[in-house]
Amino acid sequence: MAGPPIPVSQTALLLCDLQNDFLHPRGAYGRAGQSAPEIAALPARIAPLARRMREAGGWIVSTHFTLVPGRGGEPFLSPHLRRLRPFLAKGDFAPGSWGHALVEELAPADIAVEKVAFSAFYMSRLEWVLGRAGIRRLLACGIVTNGGVASTVRDAHVRDFEVTLVEDGCAAFSPEVHRVAVEALRPVARIATIAEALAELS
Repeated sequence: MAGPPIPVSQTALLLCDLQNDFLHPRGAYGRAGQSAPEIAALPARIAPLARRMREAGGWIVSTHFTLVPGRGGEPFLSPHLRRLRPFLAKGDFAPGSWGHALVEELAPADIAVEKVAFSAFYMSRLEWVLGRAGIRRLLACGIVTNGGVASTVRDAHVRDFEVTLVEDGCAAFSPEVHRVAVEALRPVARIATIAEALAELS
């Protein structure tokens, strides 16, 4: 038997990697011409949901892909990422930088967590801070659906969080890749739209 509904006070809008270096034209990906219309449209689409979550007393939690700087500020890059994104350079996704920050349309977050891999739970403090805040339910949005979002949603599921994937609050570099990723997450997450999430918060 299902338990009682989780209150908004124990619910977080989880914004996965919606950072300037990914989305802004002057960010690392924008300068390299690495974007997609669906990704660029996300902040404006998600903003009403973030606003309603704040009004209802819920949490805004943002994850921030991070390139940890080493000697001389040169970032530590895994071999697969260096092959996939050869344009990444010193200063990109650096902690505390403008590029590392949550995009202005969705800021500020109540909790911000650095991440170094696809899943925001991998070697991060995310699970600890969610527990301290009393958060038991996540509404997941962000990029990319088949990468950081999917990995984080699956990891949240195995940690017994109640997870809703907000399908039109996520995007990938192609609509078909996004669609396939959403379908693959149905066994571990409820799938909802922004409109449905807004209606529930009302």
